[in-house]
Amino acid sequence: MILAVSIFLVTLVLVIWQPRGLPIGTTAVLGAVAALLLGVVSWHDVVEVTEIVWDATLAFIGIILLSMVLDEIGFFEWAAVKMTRLSRGSGPRMFVNILLLGALVAAFFANDGAALILTPILLAKMRYLKMDKKAIFAFLMAGGFIGDSASNPLVISNLTNIVTADYFHIGFWEYMKTMFVPNLFSIAASIAVLWLVFRRSIPGTVDISVLPEARSVIRNEKMFRISWWFLGLLLAGYFIGDLYHVPVSFFALGGALLFLAIAAKHKAAKPIMTVKTAPWQVVWFSIGLYVVVFGLKNAGLTHEVASWIEALLARGHETAVIGTGFISAVMSAVMNNMPTIMIMDIAIDHVGFNGHEVLAYANILGANLGPKMTPIGSLATLLWLHVLDRKGVHIGWGEYMKVGMLVTPPVLLAALVGLF
Repeated sequence: MILAVSIFLVTLVLVIWQPRGLPIGTTAVLGAVAALLLGVVSWHDVVEVTEIVWDATLAFIGIILLSMVLDEIGFFEWAAVKMTRLSRGSGPRMFVNILLLGALVAAFFANDGAALILTPILLAKMRYLKMDKKAIFAFLMAGGFIGDSASNPLVISNLTNIVTADYFHIGFWEYMKTMFVPNLFSIAASIAVLWLVFRRSIPGTVDISVLPEARSVIRNEKMFRISWWFLGLLLAGYFIGDLYHVPVSFFALGGALLFLAIAAKHKAAKPIMTVKTAPWQVVWFSIGLYVVVFGLKNAGLTHEVASWIEALLARGHETAVIGTGFISAVMSAVMNNMPTIMIMDIAIDHVGFNGHEVLAYANILGANLGPKMTPIGSLATLLWLHVLDRKGVHIGWGEYMKVGMLVTPPVLLAALVGLF
C-alpha cells in the first residue's frame, strides 16, 4: 500500500507541477512504468485498464477534434455573442445566459471542450466589453464551474461518464433518461448558488452595442449551416449505436474525422494542423494514470471503499446515494476525479451493481462536481487554469478554493436529490 500510494502521489504532484514543461501524459506513463517495474501492477492489469478506458479516451479525442473544427468556423464565438446580445444589456441576465451556454457546451462537447474552447472566447468578449476585474473573475469562475456541474446529461459529456457507462454496460438512452433530472437540478442549483456568491460583482448593465453582430463572427457560412445538420445526425448516431451496442467512440471520433474532412473540402480547416494540435497527451494521461491507480486497487483501496458503501447501504437507500456521491466528491477533490471514478466503479461492483445501479450515477455526480472544490480535482480545471494563465489571468489556489468549497456541496446535494 505504501509503495502504491507513493507512486500515485509522486505522479499526481508531477502532473500538477509540470516541471520544465513536462507533459501530463508523459508523467502519467512514467508513473505507470514505475508501478510496473516495482511490481505494483502487472501486464495483465495494463491490458485490463486499456480495455476499460480505450473507448472513453478515443471518444474524448473525437469530441475535442470536433470542437476545434467548430471553433475554426466561428461556431462557439457566434454562440457567445448571440447569448450576450440576448441579455439586452442586463448584467444579471448575461450572467445567467453565459451559464446556460456553458451548460450546453459541456453537455454536447464535454467539460474539457468547454474549458479549452469557450473560456478564451468569453474572456476576450468580457475584455472587449471593458468589464472590471471583479466582474471578469465572477464570470470566469461561474463559467468554469458550470462546465463540470452540467457535464452529466449525456454519456459523452464527461470522460467519467463514458468510463462508468462502459464499465457497467449502461446504454446511451438509459444513461440520458436517468441523468436528465439530476442534471437539471445541478444546473438550477449552480445558477442560484453562483448568483448568491457573485451578485455584488455582476454589473447591473453592460454596453453591448460595442459587440459585433453574431453573424459577422462566422468565418465560413456554408460550414456553419452544415454543422447544425451534422451535429443533429451525430446525436442520432449515438442513439442508433446504442441499439446495436456500438462503442460511443465509433461515432465521436469517426464523426469528428468525417466533419474535419468536410471542413477541409470547404477550406474551413487544415486537417494536419488540427490533428497535430489535438490534445494527444490526454490519451497517455488517461491510460498511464489509470494504470497507476490500479496499483491502489491491488493494494486494497477498493475493498476499503466498498466497505464504506456497504455501511451506507445498511443505513438506507437515500443515505447510500448521498454518501456515495460525497465520498466520490471528496476523493475527486483530493486525488483527481480520473482515478476516483475507476476506484469507485470497482468498489460499487464489489458491493453488487445489480440492485444498486443508482450508486453508479451518484458516483458520476460526485466525480463531476466534487473536483470543483480544489484546482487539482479534474483535468478540465487544470486545463482551464492553464488557458487562463496563458491569457494573463492568474487565479490562485486560495481564491479558487474559497469559491469551490462554498459552491460545490449545495449543488452536489441538489443533484443527488435529483436521483431520487
